[in-house]
Amino acid sequence: MQSTGLKVLVHASAFFMPFLVPFIVFLVTDDKEVKKLSIQALLFQLVLGALFFVSSLLVVVLIGIPMLFILGIVGIIVPVLGIIKALNGEEFDYPIVGMWYY
Repeated sequence: MQSTGLKVLVHASAFFMPFLVPFIVFLVTDDKEVKKLSIQALLFQLVLGALFFVSSLLVVVLIGIPMLFILGIVGIIVPVLGIIKALNGEEFDYPIVGMWYY
């Protein structure tokens, strides 16, 4: 049960502390699966932040506006899917960064 709670916390942290909570959970837990998930969550937020930055620069060219919209939706849907999978006890890998770790 503890690992399920930590998994939900890591996924839900995308809405309130996307960088700090996964880092702290990585440091305090001994569960390999939770460590893997916290690294993936942190990398996902970093990649999403970089993509937001690039798309905000591209707003001048007008291609960045749809990218900002799509990235905003992805930033909401992916953590919610992770929460649902964690509550059901299923394994979840973040898109894009899922294969970077392990």
